[in-house]
Amino acid sequence: MTKNIFKPFNNNPNSLLPIGFHNVSLKLDNNYFFNKLSFKINTSGISVFIGANGAGKSTCIRLLIGLLKPYSGRVLFSADNRSVNRIGYVPQKIILLRRSVEKNLLHALSISNYPTNKKRRIKEILKFIKLEHLGKQSARNLSIGQQQLISIMRALAIKPSFLFLDEPCANLDPKTTQIIENLIKVVSKSGVKIIIVTHDLFQAKRLANDVLFFHNGEIIEQGKTNSFFTRPKSKEAKDFQKGLLLK
Repeated sequence: MTKNIFKPFNNNPNSLLPIGFHNVSLKLDNNYFFNKLSFKINTSGISVFIGANGAGKSTCIRLLIGLLKPYSGRVLFSADNRSVNRIGYVPQKIILLRRSVEKNLLHALSISNYPTNKKRRIKEILKFIKLEHLGKQSARNLSIGQQQLISIMRALAIKPSFLFLDEPCANLDPKTTQIIENLIKVVSKSGVKIIIVTHDLFQAKRLANDVLFFHNGEIIEQGKTNSFFTRPKSKEAKDFQKGLLLK
């Protein structure tokens, strides 16, 4: 059951790669935030966007999934890929409906036209995270850790090919962080392509197959995790890993 519970409806998410930008520019308040930014992600597994606050990580995700439109350039992620039953997205701020846990999950399944038994899907999702006993409770009355788990499972309930997570463990205790990181690993092994935004270097080391390092609206480095952490090429990456403030 564990093997298939997160398996995407599209059995080969790799066929939907690459994703990225081609000369993408974005203006915010009449100033360029991204200026002809280009990159590609061709790999399966877990890609992690790291960098200081305001570097462009979350903005990049919002462009990729279509919540923002570029001023110019092309986002390499087709309209078909963006259909709601293909993409799961969990923003940094937890947003839950004023409904029960079960109805929060049902809402995601309904708007994505989930094609099979929705009640059965909700049951297996809650059983997996051992929160069946909270199904009838108001989602907003749960602990912060439980709310984040429900937010992630709501995104996964639709069996997406891609999962985008923006600081999924921010302000969580170590126990809940470990639960979520283990969940992310299971989901990745099921064939879902995952992109995570984090400023936590240790989390990036634990989870990432490859890393994209953002600084001032640019991607300074991109590569395999081990290479980035053992042989960073740029001064900015070296300073960031040392915990220094970047200009």
